[in-house]
Amino acid sequence: MRYLIALLALVGAVVAGLALQVHYSTTTEPCSINEKWDCGIVNHSPYAVIGPVPVAAIGILGYLVLAGLALGRRKGLTLTGAVIGLGFSLYLTHIEKDVLLVWCVYCVSSLGIISLLTLATLVWTFVDRRHAGIVG
Repeated sequence: MRYLIALLALVGAVVAGLALQVHYSTTTEPCSINEKWDCGIVNHSPYAVIGPVPVAAIGILGYLVLAGLALGRRKGLTLTGAVIGLGFSLYLTHIEKDVLLVWCVYCVSSLGIISLLTLATLVWTFVDRRHAGIVG
């Protein structure tokens, strides 16, 4: 299960990398679909940075940390990080839906990835504990 979690985290880092590319781009975005789906609007908004740091860069780092924690068999820390990442992603989704009124394909993809990653980490953490109790 830890390999699946690490794989999901690496896919999340790639998606966050694509969002970071949009953040620094001044060209028309490939995911500028219509007035409701435009990564450029989202990634150039004031909500796309925390201080001087792009949110997408924080996402890349977070996903890489989660991959490392999973591969290092740090279940509790992986679960904690995944839940924090899910909460942050849900907050950013709220910003897209209720403040910007525009969606980003990369951001929505990242929400799906961190949701799956959190679910996989919950299974890894609690199903494995239950089996350890039965066997041990």
